Amino acid sequence: MKLYIIGAGPGDPDLITVKGLKLLQEADAIFYTDSLVNEELMKRAKPEAEVFKTAGMHLEQIVGMILEKLREGKKVVRVHTGDPSVYGAIQEQISLLKKQGVDVEIVPGVSSVFAAAAAAKAELTIPDLTQTVILTRAEGRTPVPETEKLQDLAKHHCTLALFLSATLTKKVTKELLDAGWSEQTPVVIVYKATWPEQKIVRSTVGRLDEDMQKNGIRQHAMILAGWALDENIDEQNYRSKLYDYSFTHGYRRGGERL
Repeated sequence: MKLYIIGAGPGDPDLITVKGLKLLQEADAIFYTDSLVNEELMKRAKPEAEVFKTAGMHLEQIVGMILEKLREGKKVVRVHTGDPSVYGAIQEQISLLKKQGVDVEIVPGVSSVFAAAAAAKAELTIPDLTQTVILTRAEGRTPVPETEKLQDLAKHHCTLALFLSATLTKKVTKELLDAGWSEQTPVVIVYKATWPEQKIVRSTVGRLDEDMQKNGIRQHAMILAGWALDENIDEQNYRSKLYDYSFTHGYRRGGERL
């Protein structure tokens, strides 16, 4: 018995991978989180496929039904939003399925963090500015480990990508300021990246909560923060070595012009 866990991508149904789409089209039974995954994807399943919405189900129900379909000899896929390995809650499913002898294959997908960066037309790693991106979340009802408090992570002053933090923006601002960030540090909020209703809000650390409220964004938002999000970066000051005229590498000798 084998379950395929597929990353559906951030919203646009065309952003599923070729492999993910192929498995979706071959599946006899499809389980998907209807509160997050675009329903348009389900139209690409074969007509006779059984499709199960799981937003209203608890873990044991989902796993129990998956097991039932696998034992019937069906090809079963579980579709998660974005990339399943980032805040996908897949490990708990895998653990229960393994106890029942089920093998699992994960098919990666486009994460909302990269869809948001693309929507903002931003590079998250700018040479000589920041070469690090931290994917994290603000602490709310779900705690974070003591060594991963946002204020401590923010002290690296690199690019931050905040998942699941749209209702915690006052806390985000306080922790970033306490970590020494300027109120003018650029922030980009991307609501429902790649969906038809996508909204991009350019803000700053100091205005983050105000701009979120003004735009009525309280869920389905990716918050990107750091100076890499500055629209007016001087490219002369932050150029990669890869394309530098004087830089030699395996495909080009430095100092040679075409």
